[in-house]
Amino acid sequence: MIKHLSWLLAGVLLSSCAASKDVYIFTSFHEPANEGLRLLYSYDGYQWQDLNRTFLAPQVGPSKLMRDPSIARGPDGTYHLVWTCGWKGDTGFGYASSKDLVHWSAQRFVDVMSQEPTTVNVWAPEIFYDAPTKQYFIVWASTIPGRFAKGQEAEDNNHRLYYTTTTDFRTFAPTQLFLDPGWSAIDAVVVPRGPQDYVLVVKDNTRPNRNIKVAFGPSATGPFPSVSAPFTGNFTEGPSVLALPNKQWLIYYDAYQEKRYGVMKTADFKTFTDVSDQTSVPPGHKHGTVFRAPRKTLKNLLQTAPTGAPATTSTSRTHD
Repeated sequence: MIKHLSWLLAGVLLSSCAASKDVYIFTSFHEPANEGLRLLYSYDGYQWQDLNRTFLAPQVGPSKLMRDPSIARGPDGTYHLVWTCGWKGDTGFGYASSKDLVHWSAQRFVDVMSQEPTTVNVWAPEIFYDAPTKQYFIVWASTIPGRFAKGQEAEDNNHRLYYTTTTDFRTFAPTQLFLDPGWSAIDAVVVPRGPQDYVLVVKDNTRPNRNIKVAFGPSATGPFPSVSAPFTGNFTEGPSVLALPNKQWLIYYDAYQEKRYGVMKTADFKTFTDVSDQTSVPPGHKHGTVFRAPRKTLKNLLQTAPTGAPATTSTSRTHD
């Protein structure tokens, strides 16, 4: 009962903070992904403005790229950033931390797949803080040729999801398989909603699907059985989930064939309403993560960045 009350109170506090003191920040990158971390901001979760500069240039990994940047804010206020270092040939992802999103720690390469020498890639690491276990979860997609059943995709494009955990970003738990739904899966977002109530939003990367689905599980590590039918059309990827104060959620995703960002609104992750025409996303924005930050953090960011251009909707392709 106490645990349930703590989750309820935490939800109330988060909603209150979002309404009064917090803003939404959306991590981003621009192709060809060699410039580094970009940030968008929004007061309502619908209309986004670009801070119009890079805040961290990539320095780790063979390709020195930064794709799919994901940030989670810890209980002490520290922002932890992970990102994709390259398309192929990497066995890990990049990591850095910051107290203000302007000044960053030294970057580190976190090796998570070298125990599998045939690993093709490490794509789209997604980070979140799991309050019940007091640790950070990082989930990503990798291909190990010949390991799993496949659809029409080639063996070097047959992904499954893996994860690790950490409390200090110095030591990481051994990599484990996170999800094998029987098909190639990438771009996973884990959404904690309450005690023993987690949602997984994930891309089915098989041909001809390439769309986004959901599943439900009792913990951050699942299990996540019975993955749903898709709630987006084909040729969609890179979901980012945003919690609104009124127990509603927005799911942003890249409809890359249509060269636009789509947005679905949901209260239960079972029924979805397309609200794309109510939102605006600056041009060039690519696969990132939405998180909350204090308004004073945004004020500091605005003081360090040039005036952003008016927001318009645009997108281009990330993964295939």
